Amino acid sequence: MTKPSSSDDLYVQAGKTIAEIEAEMKRIGYWSPDLLPEEAYDFQQAFAMDTMAFSQWMQFILIPRVREIIEEHGTFPSNSMVGAQAVREFDGDWDASQLVSLLSEFDELFR
Repeated sequence: MTKPSSSDDLYVQAGKTIAEIEAEMKRIGYWSPDLLPEEAYDFQQAFAMDTMAFSQWMQFILIPRVREIIEEHGTFPSNSMVGAQAVREFDGDWDASQLVSLLSEFDELFR
């Protein structure tokens, strides 16, 4: 995947990729119908590793935040490491291989 040529292209591609990530999470059963307790949002570590599972962080933090940035035409971070984290988190989980690929594609948008 090549980096989008304009900020509008970046918003479109990020929206497409984040929708694919959500769909894949639902397909493999990593999407939760339950909300997290309020204290789960009081995290201190990267990817909220101290209060929630990585898949929960993707569902409740990453995906809503990316959609918010797109909607507001806000500023994306200068880089992303969610794909690298996914490789560590889902190592040996063959069901998550497509999810890891999508998260790596998401990272590539910001290189």
